[in-house]
Amino acid sequence: MTNLSVNINKIATLRNSRGGKNPDLVKAAIDVQRFGADGVTVHPRPDERHIRYQDVRDIKKIITTEFNIEGNCTEDKFVQLVLETKPDQVTIVPDALGQLTSDHGWDTIKNQKYLQDIIKIFKYGGIRVSIFVDPDEKMVEGAANTGTDRIESYTEGFARNHHQNKEEAVAPYIKAAIKAKELGLGLNAGHDLDLQNLQFFRKQIPWLDEVSIGHALICDAIYLGLENTIQLYKRQLAE
Repeated sequence: MTNLSVNINKIATLRNSRGGKNPDLVKAAIDVQRFGADGVTVHPRPDERHIRYQDVRDIKKIITTEFNIEGNCTEDKFVQLVLETKPDQVTIVPDALGQLTSDHGWDTIKNQKYLQDIIKIFKYGGIRVSIFVDPDEKMVEGAANTGTDRIESYTEGFARNHHQNKEEAVAPYIKAAIKAKELGLGLNAGHDLDLQNLQFFRKQIPWLDEVSIGHALICDAIYLGLENTIQLYKRQLAE
């Protein structure tokens, strides 16, 4: 069974658009878990335009499943937050300051020394590390040399091309996943996975450990309800 971690950034975006505490982000995190998610993902950014740093601290107190914090580890404030809250997993992404959303993986060869150093810091704190990687076998090999526990395959390319030719769209992801498995790396995936493409992707890579899904799931929940939507996504990941 591949785990589903629900990214609640978009719930925070809705709250921030009016101020106050509606919707209540902590309650949302509690309910996401109660409705069947295997974990909660947050991605705080420096401008706190959705998840605030205090949100991370508050959510940590109520986590009963798995807590995954995504972010740019070149920001000292982010590193300090992760070490303070000690999530089950930290997923490090190479976002630029002010970036709208994550749109590429790490160059694990060019940045190998830096990644080795920062990963040691997180692992010393007892935190599992996953790094955002494009579906490129060389980048996966580079990731293995950083000391990371897992990689997260950046799936926007697959999602974009799925409707035209799903076999062709998933092919590089299968190759990268096989390479990760050979090298002993755990495998996560995320970005633009939804109810239309998730089951196919998971069936091609049945050893996938975890998917992190936010935008599409929250959009579906507007029409289908949050509890029902989480269960629909879980069914796409079932054996």
